[in-house]
Amino acid sequence: MPASGVSAAGIAARLSALGLPARVREHGRHTTVEAEVPGSLSADLWREVLQVVAEADQFGLLATSLNDRTLWAVVRKTVPTTGDVGGPSHQR
Repeated sequence: MPASGVSAAGIAARLSALGLPARVREHGRHTTVEAEVPGSLSADLWREVLQVVAEADQFGLLATSLNDRTLWAVVRKTVPTTGDVGGPSHQR
């Protein structure tokens, strides 16, 4: 799904509805969504959460040695044209 069709606010709202209050931060070229993940998340809820963040351009989980877990997702604000994919060194 192209980044232009993904809404960071929608991802945040869906995560919040699943019990993971999310923060949205605007950056120059992208918007990030972050949510703290409790240690007691069921397998079914994990599947739902992963379906939500799979709509982003990138997502991941940051886990620390203090047992803190932060789920993050990135939505690009613009979709690069074919010639811009990968940056100038990767143009054909």
